[in-house]
Amino acid sequence: MKTANEHLQQYIDEQDAAERMLPMVGTLYRQRGVIVTVFGRKLLSSSTIDIIKAHRLARQTVNDKVSVEETMKVLEAIVATKPGSCRIDLGLLTVKARGVGSLNDEDFVAEHVGKVLAHIPQTVSLLDEPRDIVLYGFGRIGRIMARLLIERTTSANPLRLRAIVVRGGRDGDLQKRASLLRRDSIHGPFNGDITVDEENSAIIANGNFIKVIYANQPEDIDYGDYGISDALIVDNTGIFKDEAALSRHLVPGASRVLLTAPAGGAIKNIVFGVNESDVKEDDKIVCAASCTTNAITPVLKAINDEYGIQNGHVETVHSYTNDQNLIDNYHTAERRGRSAPLNMVLTSTGAAKAVSKALPELEGKLTGNAIRVPTPNVSMAVCNLNLDKATDRDALNAYMREVAFNGDLKQQIDYSFSTEVVSSDFVGTPEPAIFDSVATIVDGNRCVLYVWYDNEYGYSTQVLRVLQLMAGLHIQNVP
Repeated sequence: MKTANEHLQQYIDEQDAAERMLPMVGTLYRQRGVIVTVFGRKLLSSSTIDIIKAHRLARQTVNDKVSVEETMKVLEAIVATKPGSCRIDLGLLTVKARGVGSLNDEDFVAEHVGKVLAHIPQTVSLLDEPRDIVLYGFGRIGRIMARLLIERTTSANPLRLRAIVVRGGRDGDLQKRASLLRRDSIHGPFNGDITVDEENSAIIANGNFIKVIYANQPEDIDYGDYGISDALIVDNTGIFKDEAALSRHLVPGASRVLLTAPAGGAIKNIVFGVNESDVKEDDKIVCAASCTTNAITPVLKAINDEYGIQNGHVETVHSYTNDQNLIDNYHTAERRGRSAPLNMVLTSTGAAKAVSKALPELEGKLTGNAIRVPTPNVSMAVCNLNLDKATDRDALNAYMREVAFNGDLKQQIDYSFSTEVVSSDFVGTPEPAIFDSVATIVDGNRCVLYVWYDNEYGYSTQVLRVLQLMAGLHIQNVP
């Protein structure tokens, strides 16, 4: 058993290693376009404590445990290799290196890392020219998308947030928009510097010049007037939902549209990680589905792949949203006129049916409903499923743990093992679904699964992935 001094010294050593990792992680991203993670936990913009916590979490949930000191040695070898743009899971790479040699042998580590990264092109930027992005609407999803795009802006990142389109234009509007980007009651302060250029109607965030365009409808805009061309328009308004309406965004200077709400008609509803291969270069309009669809579809795919789903029901316990009333007032929808902070509100959701647009094999097998509850963010889906084959709780949880940490859906599914977590613990979780293993119920071929999701941030990371795909970014994963 370690003494108190030994525990303290171990922590000091971990801090030292984590502090040495920080500049390497930043340099790799800014200069090489390399995203570094530890078992899926992104290290960019992390603190030393964040890095230590990422390793501690891995120790509790992954059979192959690694230390901060071990990953630092592998990270040093990565920096020396100078790879091109890619996403490297430092945890998995360290485990694989340790499995075939000693991490104390610098020559071996350098050789192993070099072999693993040999297939990665040395290209720093994955596009020849930066791609212009326009956010149409600046509500909850619009502002989080802005944060995600701004914090990723480097010489290696070819996506450029060029403009935001909003209604209004009243005195003080620009300052208000900047303030809402700068401060957020749920997600905290913006990580960087924001100033306002009143003369040019722009927000300057971390060096990004973002034009604020005031318009009442898409047809009022010619993006060429602002030096914007071939732009990807991200519609965050939720107003335009069919092909005819969304086609109105294809004005001069705009080439493609991505919708951040469920779409009707023949528009492709994409859940990244599940059916992103459906997106073709000639698709002018694409939909990133809903937050709930992005939460449940990866989990349902994983379960269906292993056990088969006969049928089931999905009940979403969803945080209230801006379309509800603060106090009782008129509303066109049933029940939603009642006070959101004071009531649980039974309502409908099309998320269960929308799953089949990404997973056709589940067509007609799922029903769904929703309850809006008095929390501002983070929701839960309760999936009551009848399976093709029987299993038990331990086996199902073990399978989902493997999926979350080592499977193709590790960017879409996080895995929770704590008996104490509540909704606020998942604010800012980048995965669109968090599988709560403690709550899992299994009885033969019937199971009840509990899936948390940050219906704002987690969903926005999925939108960003679809946006990157539409822009032609295909980021390779290592290993």
